[in-house]
Amino acid sequence: MNILTHEPYRLLLALVALLAFVGVNAMYLVLAERKGAGRFQRRPGPNEAGYGGWLQPVADVAKLLSKQLLVPPGTDTILFRLAPLIVLAPAMMCLAVVPFSDTLTARDVNFGLLMVFSFGSINVLAIMLSGWSSRNKYAIISAARVVSQNVAYEIPMLLVAITLLMITGTMDLNEIVRQQAGGFWHWNLFRVWVNPLMPVTFVIYFICMLAETNRAPFDMAEAESELVAGAFTEYAGMGFGVFFMAEYANIVLGSSLATVLFLGGWQSPFGVFSGVLWFLLKMYALVFTVIWVRWTFPRTQFYGLLNLSWKILIPISLFTLLLSSALLKLVHA
Repeated sequence: MNILTHEPYRLLLALVALLAFVGVNAMYLVLAERKGAGRFQRRPGPNEAGYGGWLQPVADVAKLLSKQLLVPPGTDTILFRLAPLIVLAPAMMCLAVVPFSDTLTARDVNFGLLMVFSFGSINVLAIMLSGWSSRNKYAIISAARVVSQNVAYEIPMLLVAITLLMITGTMDLNEIVRQQAGGFWHWNLFRVWVNPLMPVTFVIYFICMLAETNRAPFDMAEAESELVAGAFTEYAGMGFGVFFMAEYANIVLGSSLATVLFLGGWQSPFGVFSGVLWFLLKMYALVFTVIWVRWTFPRTQFYGLLNLSWKILIPISLFTLLLSSALLKLVHA
C-alpha cells in the first residue's frame, strides 16, 4: 500500500518533513550567520566544534536541551509556556502551502497567498504574549514595539500582495509560479511592461520582510543595547531556542514567498531544467542577502523605523497598486 495515496498519512509525512526542514535550517542558518558575521567583520567564526565548526549547531542544541526551563515568579505561567509554541506554528502552516516544485507541496490549495498572510499575522501575537506574560519591563516595552512595528509594515506588504494579485489574477501559489515560466524575463520582478515599478515593489517586499521577521537593521523589538533580549529576556533553554527557530523559519518563509511571487519559484531562469534545485538556490540567495544586510547596516532608531513605513513605503506601494490597476484597465479597455 502506498501511504502517499492516503491523505492522513501524506499530511503526517509532510508535517514530519517540514519539522525536519525547519529544524535543520534553524541549526545551520545560525552557523551560516555566525560564519558570515566573521567574514564581514574580518574575524574567525565558530571553528572548534568539528571540522571547520560544522558541529557547532549540534553543540548549541545539546546545551539548550540540557538547561532547565525556568518560569520566573509573577509571570502568567500558561501564556509564558504557550507563547513559544504559538510563535512556531504559523510558520509551519504557511510553509505547508509553499510549492517547492511543480509536484512538491505539502498541501496544494488555491488560496495559498491568502493563507500565508492570514497565518503569518499570528506571529506578532505570540511575541506580544511572550513579552506581556513575562511581567518584565524590558519585555513589555519590546511587546509594544513589536505591535506598532507589525502594524506599520503589514500595510505596505499587503499592498504589494494586492498588486501581485491584480497582475496574476490568482491566489494559487502554484499558478503564480506557472505564469512565470519561460525564462527570467517572465518573472514578476522583470515584468516592467505590466508595471514599470515591479523592481521597486520587490524592494518594498524585501524591506517589509526584514521588519516583519525583526531582523537588523529593524530589530528594535530585541535591541540588546536597550532591551536586553526584548520579549525573550525571561526565557531560557529551549524556550528561548524555539523563538530562535521561529525567527529563522520566518526568514525561510519570507524568502520562499519572495521566490514564488517575484523570482519564478522553481522555474529555471533559462526556461529549461526547472525543479526544486532552482527554488532552493533562489531562496538561499535571498537568505544570504538577509544575513548580509544584518551585518552591514547599523540598527535604525525606532521612530525612523516607523517613519520609513508610514511616510515612504506605504505611499510608494499604494502608488504602484494604483499604477498597476490603471495599466490593467488600459490593456483590457
